[in-house]
This record gives sequence, structure tokens and C-alpha cells, in this order.
Amino acid sequence: KYFSKYFKTTEINYSFYHLPQPTTYQKWYQETSADFIFSVKASRFITHIKRLKNVEKPWKIFLENALNLKEKLGPILFQFPPNFRATEENIKRLEDFLELIRAKLRCAAEFRHDSWCNQKIYNLLKKYNVAWVIACPPIGWSLKATGRRADSPRYPKAEVVTANFIYIRMHGPKVLFSSKYTRKELQDLAQKIKKWLKNGLDVYCYFNNDAYGYAIENAKELLEILANRSKI
Repeated sequence: KYFSKYFKTTEINYSFYHLPQPTTYQKWYQETSADFIFSVKASRFITHIKRLKNVEKPWKIFLENALNLKEKLGPILFQFPPNFRATEENIKRLEDFLELIRAKLRCAAEFRHDSWCNQKIYNLLKKYNVAWVIACPPIGWSLKATGRRADSPRYPKAEVVTANFIYIRMHGPKVLFSSKYTRKELQDLAQKIKKWLKNGLDVYCYFNNDAYGYAIENAKELLEILANRSKI
């Protein structure tokens, strides 16, 4: 309730580790503003344990529960593990799964191995209107990484549009999850968001650099920059 006073959307990470009950989703629905949107991360049972194989039942249960968010349900995020590579078998699993969830709701896919960065995959996602997650750091940003490198193959550098909406995850510019974006970096991001919005695309942008409260600070600053577009 408090969060929705300042932001219009959030990405639910709890659903990756646990299965929220219908009553939990109903409570979130009731306690947020009328125009609030929830993006919900799909269960790791689907993406990491089953790896998209024989997931009809767990997907059905997950979706039925999430639908308790009604019109506040935004994209479903599928985050795949780094060892989930674009082999023929995995591409077939992906295609079968996309066929399973076809036209149900907006979905976004975050791949964490650069073997997925190819036109065949982009075309497949476009076919089903699934957004390729643009993960930090995107192409064009020159950042000297320290600590855990944010520009490793774990976060493929592909900035492609594969759906009628954009899904961005900002994991931290230098040290993953625990580094803060500069105003210049946020201004560059705002320029891209402005372009996508102008082209008629909805944009969902989430900050995952939540250590030390950086995510909240950066999200508020980005909104401030976007609100003052003349100075972008």
C-alpha cells in the first residue's frame, strides 16, 4: 500500500521461490492503487527445475493463482538459469512452452547465456509477442565493471524489441545488485524509454540493484528525469 503511493508497478520476486496463494494475490490487489501493475516472476520450478519440460500442470496452477490480480496483472517474467543454453532441445522446449501459453497474457524472457542472442530466437519471441528482457548493461554502455561483472555472458548484451512492450531489468552498473546508477546513466536510459514510448510501446522498467536501497533511489530519480522530459 505504501509502495503504490510512489510507484505504479513492481516486480514480484517472491513467486520465483514460493507459490503465492490466491488470498495473497487478492490482498496485494486490494491494498494497491487502482492503476497499479504487478509483474510476476514465474516459479523457478518451471524454469530451473523442470526447464520447461512437462510443465503444463505447474504453469496452470501458477497462472490461476496470479489471475487473482485481475486487471493489475502485468507481464509474467521467465528468468532462465545461466546453464540453460540455446541447444536444439531447449529451443524446442521453449517453442512448445510459448505455444502452451499463447495469447494468455504478456510474457517476458530473460536468458542468462549469450547463446540465445541470435535472430532465430528473436523471431521466435516475436511470433508469440514475448519480450526479450533488456538486462543491464545494454549495448552502448561502456562501464568498467568491478567485483561480480555485470557484463559477463550471464547477462547477454542484446537490446532487441520482440513484442509490443519493453521489459527492462537494471541489475546494477558495476557490481551486480549492489551498485548505483549515475544520473548520466539514468538520463541515457530515459532517452531510450522516451523513444520506445513515442513508438507506441509500453515500457516496464525495474531496478534489481536493491542492496543499500539503491533500487528505490534510482527508480525515483528515473521517474523524475522522465517527468521533466525537456531536460533529458
